[in-house]
Amino acid sequence: MDSPGGTGGRCPTLPHDCTEWGEESLLGVARASPPPKSGRAAARAPFAPAESLTGPALSLQGKLTASLLAAVSVAAIGSLQFGYNTGVINAPEKIIKDFLNTTWIERTGHHIPDSLLTALWSVSVAIFSVGGMIGSFSVGFFVNRFGRRNSMLLVNILAIAAGILMGFSKLARAVEMLIIGRFIVGVFCGLCTGFVPMYISEVSPTTLRGAFGTLNQLGIVLGILVAQIFGLHVILGTEALWPVLLGFTIIPALLQLLALPFCPESPRFLLINKMEEEKAVKVLQSLRGVQDVSSDIQEMKEESAKMSQEKKVTIPELFRSPSYRQAIIIAIALQLSQQLSGINAVFYYSTGIFSDAGVEQPVYATIGAGVVNTVFTVVSLFLVERAGRRTLHLIGLGGMAVCATLMTVALALKDIVTWISYVSIFGTFAFVALFEIGPGPIPWFIVSELFSQGPRPAAVAVAGFCNWASNFLVGMLFPYAEKLCGPYVFLIFVAFLLFFFFFTFFKVPETKGRTFEDISSGFERRTANGLAPATDNKSSMVELTSIQPKEDA
Repeated sequence: MDSPGGTGGRCPTLPHDCTEWGEESLLGVARASPPPKSGRAAARAPFAPAESLTGPALSLQGKLTASLLAAVSVAAIGSLQFGYNTGVINAPEKIIKDFLNTTWIERTGHHIPDSLLTALWSVSVAIFSVGGMIGSFSVGFFVNRFGRRNSMLLVNILAIAAGILMGFSKLARAVEMLIIGRFIVGVFCGLCTGFVPMYISEVSPTTLRGAFGTLNQLGIVLGILVAQIFGLHVILGTEALWPVLLGFTIIPALLQLLALPFCPESPRFLLINKMEEEKAVKVLQSLRGVQDVSSDIQEMKEESAKMSQEKKVTIPELFRSPSYRQAIIIAIALQLSQQLSGINAVFYYSTGIFSDAGVEQPVYATIGAGVVNTVFTVVSLFLVERAGRRTLHLIGLGGMAVCATLMTVALALKDIVTWISYVSIFGTFAFVALFEIGPGPIPWFIVSELFSQGPRPAAVAVAGFCNWASNFLVGMLFPYAEKLCGPYVFLIFVAFLLFFFFFTFFKVPETKGRTFEDISSGFERRTANGLAPATDNKSSMVELTSIQPKEDA
């Protein structure tokens, strides 16, 4: 999972110490860097808006083209796969347990013990997250060797293999096929959680990067919603058709296999990793819809020139180097804020909440929550480039803390105050909506924004692993916490939400409208200027979160 980089002053991506770009282009990089500032202005300088992204250049970079829309849409099929395979196992739970019991009887002649049935079901569900952890940690291996697009293309083989195993598990009377299929599709989804946000962020212009990054989360929630609908008893959630429900993952895999060859490779990978400037220019011209892409090319060359002065970026180096340490801690914290927000607990309780309110078919109300999930992800898509990543994340975390407190009170009083169940319903829908405003979409794509091309694959692998690991732990530990705390279990998530709210407020910088190089250099310049020494645990990002276009007088 080593990321492309180099040793000493030699450039790994260009021959002869980068001289083939010409002396003028490298001197231009030096001239473009303003002299160090002093005082408060210096503290803000690392994240000051890039001058190259103003005026006409900004409007050209933000142009939406058919090529760009097609590329990010096809990539987002991988996100839809993740969402679908996350939610698909819940609806047919009772039917699959019957399958496990029937298979056991055929093999042994006895009913399966309840403890073993619970264990087999838990393994069938949890093995998906284990596969996800392995897959997410392998992202760097693939993207550095095969590229972003080709990696997405290759791993669809895993989805097809998993779909075949799960789809024929009932016919073969093999529980092992079901479990192995869940593991393989977990590996596939773990890889997709790294590939998709990275590819989308690298093909998108700076001014649309946040909006397109949200498409990753939109794909996830659409996948969950499709799984909920297909899992209804009137569609595929039956004893005869549940293997089709699980094996359906083959269809989007085949669609992506057919469509991806027509999508471009990441221009950043072509130029910085493969040294194929001519191909990168052609791809950018198609994606941007303009012939003059010199500003994009120059920014990538500047980034590659900086990479030539860095040693190879490995996962341990992310934590050892002061230049990366602060960014990787932020990336991990944001991933944890998503999984420890309590969103899974809300969906766990949703059916009971709707039943208590007198909803005759609570499963349809749960699907309604899935619709809210999807609608507000679309809302976030339009807000993220206006309000900013940090602002939306703070709104989401703060609002969810209020809703979780409201639901705790409502659940505690539901047997005393009859009408308070409707407060629970409101709290549930509001909680889901606020999750999709901030903590849902933002952690996925902001990781790619915090790092330059060199450390990005390693950082995405670490962040993805932390997301999957925390998801696995929440899934394993939540039932015990629910038994111990009852409705007060939401107070645990309130504590987490408040912690991550203050962490985001004090530590997370705004990345809206920043180039990759500008953002990553911000951390490094602060370290170089002695503003954030590695040994100073009290270093604050408050100054970094106050992005000011103009210098102080």
